[in-house]
Amino acid sequence: MNKEYSIDAYSERRAEREWMVHTQLLSRDITDETVINSMSLVPRHKFVREDKQDLAYYDTPLEIDSGQTISQPYIVALMAQALKLKASDRVLEIGTGSGYSAAILSRIALRVYTIERHQVLASLAEERFRKQGYKNIEVRIGDGTLGWQERAPFDAILVTAGGPVIPDPLLDQLAVGGRLVIPVGERGEQSLLRVKKTMSGKLITEDLGGVRFVPLIGMGGWDERIKNS
Repeated sequence: MNKEYSIDAYSERRAEREWMVHTQLLSRDITDETVINSMSLVPRHKFVREDKQDLAYYDTPLEIDSGQTISQPYIVALMAQALKLKASDRVLEIGTGSGYSAAILSRIALRVYTIERHQVLASLAEERFRKQGYKNIEVRIGDGTLGWQERAPFDAILVTAGGPVIPDPLLDQLAVGGRLVIPVGERGEQSLLRVKKTMSGKLITEDLGGVRFVPLIGMGGWDERIKNS
């Protein structure tokens, strides 16, 4: 699928993005050139509210609509790097949020399918994708813990919220050789796990370190009545 991006959007605040990449990514452990290039190009300020745009390239999460947050740039880069994406990959993202992470992934992978349970967030993200020329991202409103069976299997799956366990439907929808990255643990503090499905179907899990994400809500996650702690 052709990828057509808005040149004007990427020319805005370019110096701030370069500063972000050098101070927050290259100075740490982000080494994947495709991720670095994507983070250098995607305008993070276009994915946050207008009153937060001056903070878009700082090393901090930011509030977005529906009581949710957009992760700090380093975490977005870390999770994208953990997926070990190839240009031919089909990616499933659970938790569209502002759409920023999907935009980062879309510049690396062939196709991104992203699920968001909040209709407001899904609509805003779709509008951002349309305005900025992202034509290889498809958005769905629903329970992300159930995956997207009609589009499976996926070469990579990224979950942007923390669950008590890894939802079985996501493991089932992961292609042979695929990678799944998900925060797993208690509310407010989790371990970032990477699961790889081998050619024999065996699952190999790696712990990439501690993280803090909002709860993963759904049938395979936390109950919707549970509030963030």
